[in-house]
Amino acid sequence: MYPRFYYLAISGLLLTAAAATQAQTLPPTSTPETPSDVPVPAAPRKERRVKVAALPIVFSQPETGIAYGAAVLPVWRFGTDTTTRKSTARLLGYYTQRKQSSLSLTYTVFTPHERFILGGEAFYFNFPYYYYGIGNNTRKAEKSDISYKVIIVTQRVLKKLRPHTFAGLGFRLTDLHHIRLDDDSTDDRTRPNLLLLRDPRERQTTLTAGLGPTFLYDSRDNVLSTYRGSYLETSALFMGRYLGSDYRFSRFLLDARHFRSLRKTDNRTILAGQLLAQFHTGKVPFRELANLGGEKMMRGIYEGRFRDRQAVAAQLELRQQLFWRLGAVVFGAAGQVHDQLDQFRPNDFNVAAGAGLRVAVNRADRLAIRIDYAVGSGQSSGLYFAFNEAF
Repeated sequence: MYPRFYYLAISGLLLTAAAATQAQTLPPTSTPETPSDVPVPAAPRKERRVKVAALPIVFSQPETGIAYGAAVLPVWRFGTDTTTRKSTARLLGYYTQRKQSSLSLTYTVFTPHERFILGGEAFYFNFPYYYYGIGNNTRKAEKSDISYKVIIVTQRVLKKLRPHTFAGLGFRLTDLHHIRLDDDSTDDRTRPNLLLLRDPRERQTTLTAGLGPTFLYDSRDNVLSTYRGSYLETSALFMGRYLGSDYRFSRFLLDARHFRSLRKTDNRTILAGQLLAQFHTGKVPFRELANLGGEKMMRGIYEGRFRDRQAVAAQLELRQQLFWRLGAVVFGAAGQVHDQLDQFRPNDFNVAAGAGLRVAVNRADRLAIRIDYAVGSGQSSGLYFAFNEAF
């Protein structure tokens, strides 16, 4: 595959603060000072209820050529209770010189006193994609070029049961259409395009939809960039015809994270870890299989380079605040995918590692630009541009 390089030009970091001025009194004259001459203390400045960062973005990658767009990143809090964590959202859109487009919205909303957590994503992609087939040891030379349009909508509503503990329902819908083989064979010309080896039904318009329970323990102090706390999510989704799904299968997820400061006096050095596992039963179309790679887990490996019905992956990251608005990270990850759980082996992990920079846009709310470079198994590498931490 080609390296997934992003060459960015970022300008217009907004959210500048107005400078406060202080009045100074003149020395007293021969007239005695009266109460009206005494400066009145300024009222404390109220925190803005909604803070918004708007960033133009420009990048390039082999699949798209030059692309340009914008991101809008609001942060806000419902009510005046400071124990309620701030809600966040991200609206991102871009267009490319190859007439490709993408629009996405992600959000996490904490209602007053965190009685409920509302979280969701909505994505639209019109994108070429590199498909490497199924399994934990796919070959780079067997890259197959495909294209499709996809709409993905996820939503979950969780109710507070006790401090940091929530339960509720999750929903996911994937609408995959306009699937096309951009080349009829693999890169090495030894095999037909690997998507031709799948069920022909998977090359047709496909809708998958499912609903299921979610349990969450979340004690993180901030969801954008965590200094301390833990996160444990377990969930299940049952895809079926009761929601109009073309496929019937089940998905089970475990996502465990822990964060801690390595310094007693401040939060300049943070150690973060994550374990992610995804398991499936039933017949799963290729787009919904568990996979390794991308800008969140296993950075340095092309997203979907390794995919199958079952996946386990873990990553560890060291985050260091440097100076001004700059921070740095180093990270490493390992994971594997297989069709059956009994096929996992201790010596069969794909690995990835890298380093990156962080540029704070809003230091008070820990909103930052993320730039990471990593290399991984399968002769792959990538330079990633994103917002906030990977996990």
